[in-house]
Amino acid sequence: MTPKEQLQLIKHNVVDLLPEDELLTKLERSHATGKPLRVKLGLDPSRPDIHIGHAVVLNKLRLFQDLGHTVVLIVGDFTAMIGDPTGKSKTRPALTLEETRENGRTYVEQAQRILDTNRLEITHNSTWLNALSFAEVVNLAGKYTVAQLLERDDFTKRYRSGEPISVHEFLYPLSQAYDSVAVKSDIELGGTDQKFNLLVGREIMRAYGHEPQCILTMPILEGTDGVEKMSKSLDNYIGLTDSPRDMFGKTMSIPDTLIVRWYELAVNASSAEAEAVRNGLADGSLHPRNAKVNLAKQIVARYHNQQAADDAFAEFERMFVKKDVPDTMPEFKADAGTHEIGIVTLIVATGSAASNSEARRLVGQGAVSVDGEKVADLNAMIQLNADHVLKVGKLKFTRILKSE
Repeated sequence: MTPKEQLQLIKHNVVDLLPEDELLTKLERSHATGKPLRVKLGLDPSRPDIHIGHAVVLNKLRLFQDLGHTVVLIVGDFTAMIGDPTGKSKTRPALTLEETRENGRTYVEQAQRILDTNRLEITHNSTWLNALSFAEVVNLAGKYTVAQLLERDDFTKRYRSGEPISVHEFLYPLSQAYDSVAVKSDIELGGTDQKFNLLVGREIMRAYGHEPQCILTMPILEGTDGVEKMSKSLDNYIGLTDSPRDMFGKTMSIPDTLIVRWYELAVNASSAEAEAVRNGLADGSLHPRNAKVNLAKQIVARYHNQQAADDAFAEFERMFVKKDVPDTMPEFKADAGTHEIGIVTLIVATGSAASNSEARRLVGQGAVSVDGEKVADLNAMIQLNADHVLKVGKLKFTRILKSE
């Protein structure tokens, strides 16, 4: 493709592309010399899992690879110990290097479900950040001012409200910016919440005598609740390693208002396909349920395969249209001699809820049933003289085995 044709593809679904003329110049130089651009993404492994919200940026990285460029995936095992202050009203708890490295291992494994390993460099920023002397850290800190750092909204709000800001948090944007110097990035990607950090990277590269990187930000994907951004801590996410059944069921649960946006971002639909869905929903020719079924199939096929998508759809039909139960499910067996168990205790023991308070909330919401009968009494006792099927929410089934 010509550089201008590449640029048009790159701009699809992008929020910020700064400066666009500089990126075109870089693409033209790459085209003329045959030298691929170095496209950077830093991932701080504060948690071990990647969800399809992260995949919005990873899909754009894959496009750069398909255009012949090299992706540099930086596992921020060092910066994750600091903790990105973006969007935080308090100092984040510190992680150990061992924790961030273990999380980083699973990050890389999951990212490779999307990225082409033949055009992928993987590195850890502890390699160079751990090696900096104190004098070099002071030199880095001297290349940016406190006034510039306080331009960041979350820092400004915390400062004005009297909420403490630790000095090491000021070092976070400088540390991740130094990553760009270390890997000589031509362009760095991130979510829109990372715009400040990416712009700091431009300034720090310039301060170290490098041609500054261009920056590209992608939209933040809302989670299955349709309100907050997708997050594991909010339990509104679809993980890249989720089962086909869970992926399908969670997608079917999204509000209708998110359908078009998920087509655009979760499966990277073309402008024409997204527009067709939007128009069909608007004029009534496309039922929201059918739009979600197609979307759910695409998501499952993307991270598993088409057969898994078809099977997940068939199981969903059995479970929610014909009110059937899945063919396979986890099993739970109480200790020998236990003849009955309280519903709250059972929900927690099966892993269907993380705590007694969450289990009580689920019962109160009418989200718990045993053998198809809703359980509304928090003190209900389940007799273990026969097998039962416990259902919590829409997707969590457990077979409760008869006690001996």
